[in-house]
Amino acid sequence: MKISILDDYFDTLRTLPCFRKLDGHEVEIWNDHVDDIAVLGERLKDTEALVLIRERTKITADLLERLPKLRLISQRSVYPHIDIEACTRFGIIVSSDMHAGTPSYAAAELTWGLVLAAMRKIPQQAAALKAGVWQTGVGRTLRGLTLGIFGYGRIGQTVAGYGKAFGMNVLVWSSEASRARARHDGYDIAGSKEALFSGSDVVSLHLRLVAATRGIVTAADLARMKQDSLLVNTGRAGLIEPGALIHALESGRPGLAAVDVYEQEPLRDHPLLAMENVVCTPHIGYVTGEEYELQFSDVFDQITAYAAGEPINVVNPPAPIAGARR
Repeated sequence: MKISILDDYFDTLRTLPCFRKLDGHEVEIWNDHVDDIAVLGERLKDTEALVLIRERTKITADLLERLPKLRLISQRSVYPHIDIEACTRFGIIVSSDMHAGTPSYAAAELTWGLVLAAMRKIPQQAAALKAGVWQTGVGRTLRGLTLGIFGYGRIGQTVAGYGKAFGMNVLVWSSEASRARARHDGYDIAGSKEALFSGSDVVSLHLRLVAATRGIVTAADLARMKQDSLLVNTGRAGLIEPGALIHALESGRPGLAAVDVYEQEPLRDHPLLAMENVVCTPHIGYVTGEEYELQFSDVFDQITAYAAGEPINVVNPPAPIAGARR
């Protein structure tokens, strides 16, 4: 099969042991990011199987119109960036392992790294030291503070465990079913979303971005936060009402933010990058060698299964009939 891989920024995938699963196929890897549909259409016009790295490129009906040979899209996790209805209409199978019960430990670890970096001012202290300045400012101890977890799913549960290990008081707000799980796990439940934001020293967002959660964190929620509190977002930028975080930081509530996700990626310029009270990372929550090997082993297995005539993890059943596109 002719396989194309998009957005492999550092040409990482060919270095993974699991890449050998594609032996015998013709594989083309693109290391840059392109939004232009005409350019993508030209690049992918002969592609039969398309590999996506999470949500880096949107797959729209307009793009699919330009890809007459495409039969399979293989990726992992959620797929808000793919027009599933259009894929089904064009006879394209979408395979995506939803890895039920398996959190991204890499994303949870980065979340905790950002908490520590922001609260102890690690980037600022390191930059000052390189500039010849010995110690700048005073950080905060996490022990005894309240960690608010908004969204008690697989990653939220893991981050809550890190908070407990650091001696923090963990407070949870999520769906009713998730709150029940958190209560069963021994964590306190906030009386409301408003209470979570007003009562926490650190609030970490761990919700999936769907229609119901887009903009769920409002300007009013942020205004309720303490002046010395921290908001951490390693989930999705769209969870926060557009423009609300920048305004909130300028207003002093919360006093700090740590952010790994943005509305437009790759990020070239953004007001958050110029703010001294913000730690920004370039969407690296899942970007580790171990996580890549785990994820793309699944992605490549989906391709070999399709090539063998037995597609797996199909998210748009009934599976399209081969050749149904034209």
